[in-house]
This record gives sequence, structure tokens and C-alpha cells, in this order.
Amino acid sequence: MKRLRTLLGIGLGLAVVIGAGWYITQNKAPAPTRPGGRFGAGGPIPVGTAQAQKGDIPIVLKALGTVTPLATVTVKTQITGQLVQVAFTEGQVVKKGDLLAVVDPRPYEVALQQAQGTLEKDQALLKNAQIDLQRYKTLVAQDSIARQQYDTQAALVRQYEAALVTDQALVDAAKLNLVYTRIIAPTDGRIGLRLVDQGNYVTMGDATGICVITLMKPMSVLFTIPEDSLPQVRKRLREGAQLPVTALDRAQKNELGQGKLSTNDNQIDTTTGTVKLRALFDNPDEALFPNQFVNVRLLVDTVKDATVVPVAAIQRGPAGIFVYRVKSDETVEIRVVETGETDGEKIAIAKGLENGDEVVVDGTDRLRDGAKIRRPSANASGRPVAAAPPDGARPRSPGSGNERGGVNTGNGERRGGPRPAQTNQ
Repeated sequence: MKRLRTLLGIGLGLAVVIGAGWYITQNKAPAPTRPGGRFGAGGPIPVGTAQAQKGDIPIVLKALGTVTPLATVTVKTQITGQLVQVAFTEGQVVKKGDLLAVVDPRPYEVALQQAQGTLEKDQALLKNAQIDLQRYKTLVAQDSIARQQYDTQAALVRQYEAALVTDQALVDAAKLNLVYTRIIAPTDGRIGLRLVDQGNYVTMGDATGICVITLMKPMSVLFTIPEDSLPQVRKRLREGAQLPVTALDRAQKNELGQGKLSTNDNQIDTTTGTVKLRALFDNPDEALFPNQFVNVRLLVDTVKDATVVPVAAIQRGPAGIFVYRVKSDETVEIRVVETGETDGEKIAIAKGLENGDEVVVDGTDRLRDGAKIRRPSANASGRPVAAAPPDGARPRSPGSGNERGGVNTGNGERRGGPRPAQTNQ
């Protein structure tokens, strides 16, 4: 009897549970359906697009270069003496041959006079020896003197002739030293800071010199490129092309000058795998300054009439490089492409697109093959605005939406949900 009652109790409990479950199932309100995804399941996805167009793609090599003058000369004295005049000012632009300084010329004027005096003396001795030699020649012909005496006189004449050569060299040296007392500019350029003051004793062994002259116009820039780029550059140079070079400041905002590639080094640096190149700039405003670091842009070539798209359109995946091409029904398809040269903003499409094809450049992260798209409209400011969500979906904002069965009516009222707690004022 006890067992029967137990079984009846269990059966009754099961019946209650089953009945409650059925009731809940039948009376449960259907959950409000929301479109899936950020912009709604199956709804169009807002994207930005661009058209493939014909255009030119410049092939530019970027590098960091150093401004290097074609000539930098340290002006030094070639004689020894006191510096009695400094004829230049710091920062002065000079021409070749301009007077820079003067060394005391008086000791060298005296030396020149001495050399000239010795020369005149030896000239007189030579003349007298030549007269005696002519007389001895006559006497030898008459057999009046020994042949040896004549030979001795002839040797004396040759000795005086050699002395005259030496004396003339001394005179020339004295004249040259006198010229060296005037220190002149060996090249065109701009003078730097003065390295020695007037009144100092200068010598040929001075390491500092008097000043430094730097050729400012034209100016050169040394930079390096990867060895892989050298064949293309060499090919263009052999063709006689004048490759333009642009120099920019460190921030790459201001252009410092336009020049042309001059030449390349004769060897590759094995430690870096790069090769040095030199570009020449007219530098009319002296914007390029010696030892200045600049950013270099070398235009190697230009691809003409290429099919180009923005770089943002290029995607990469297991299939390779592809773009999302927009079809006429406002859906996209994955189109595998073959890319070419790029200038950083645009890229050439060698295969896979035609001129006029529309591709997606913004919003590609939400796209799939065959996805429906739409283009955002623009507000008064011209900026694109996100379109409204698809029908049946509303954007949720903090403090809105359903909470515990409450329904937002859209006019600020809430029905069916718990009322907010009252606060005592």
C-alpha cells in the first residue's frame, strides 16, 4: 500500500511538470527578431568605392641622403711669416683669385734682390770667361798655347753657364714666394669662420689653415639605394635619361631643391647591400647646406596609361591578391588581380580589372563574396553618414531598448517594465 502511494505521488509530480512545460511553451511570447550583424542580417553594407582609371604611376626610390659639396678647400699659407692683413669677412662669397690675406712680404723682397744680384754677378763672370775662351781658341789655332789651357777655359765657361741656371731658379723661387705672400681664393664658394687672426705667425705646417671655402653652387647629395634597384637605374642612365631627384627636409614637408642624378659609385657596400649615388642640384637659394640630412626621391621611370586603383582596394587572402568588385546589382564579387607599380597612394593593376570597374576601398572588413552593398549618403558638410538600419531594427542606445520585457514605444515612454526607483527630494 505504501509503495502504491509512492508510485502515485511520482506519477502526479511528473504530470504536473509536463503540464507546466506544455503551458509555458504554448504561451511563451515570441522573441523579438533582430537582424543579425552590425548592420542587419542580409541588409546592405555601407562601403566606400572608387573606379579603376587610366593614369600614370611614377616609379620612385626613396632614400636618406647627405648634402655634400663638390669642393671644400682649407686655405693655408705656402710660406712662413707674419699675417699682416686679413682681407675677407666671415660668410663672404668669393670668386677664384680673390685676395684673402697677406703675409709680410719684406723678407721675401730682400731674398729676391739677393738672388737677382747673384745672377747678375755670374752673368758678368760668364761673359768674361766666354771672351777668354774665344781668345784661347785663336791661340790654339796658331799653336801658341797648349790645348789643355783651352780645354780648361771651356770648362770654366760651362761652369758659369750652369751657375746662371741655378741663379735664375733662385730668382724665380724668390718671385714665387713673393707671390705667395698674397693668399688668394683657390676656388669659388662661401667662406666659413676665420681660423686665424691678423698678426699671428703662420707657417706651411699649420693644420688649421686660415679659413675654409665651400662651393655652394652647385651642390651635390649623396644617398644609397638597394642593390636590387641598381640595374633599373643603370639601364636608364645608359639610355641617356636625366633622372630627376627631389630633396626634402627631415619632416618631408618642404622641398629643398630639384636636381638630377649624376652618377653611381663603382662598387656595392657588402655590409649593407647598398650602392651610393650622387645627385647634383643648382641650389640657387642655398637651401641645401653642407652635411645636411635630407630625404631623397629619385624618379626612375613612369608607367604610362596603367589601370590604377587606390591602394586601399587591395586585399590579400588564401587566393592571393584580390579586390571587391562592385557588380551592376549592387553586390560585390571577389576578383583576383595582378598588381604592378605603386606610388604609395595608387597602384597599377596589370591583370584582373578594366578601366571603369568599381571597387570597394572602405568597409572591406565586413564584406563577403556576393554581399549586398550601399553607398553612404553625404550630409551638408560633404561627409558620408551611415545609413539607417534595415526595417525592423533600431539602434540601441544606453538606457533604451527592452529590459525585462519592457517595450520602448519610441516616444520616451516605457511600458511593461519595472518603474525606476523613486528618490526622495
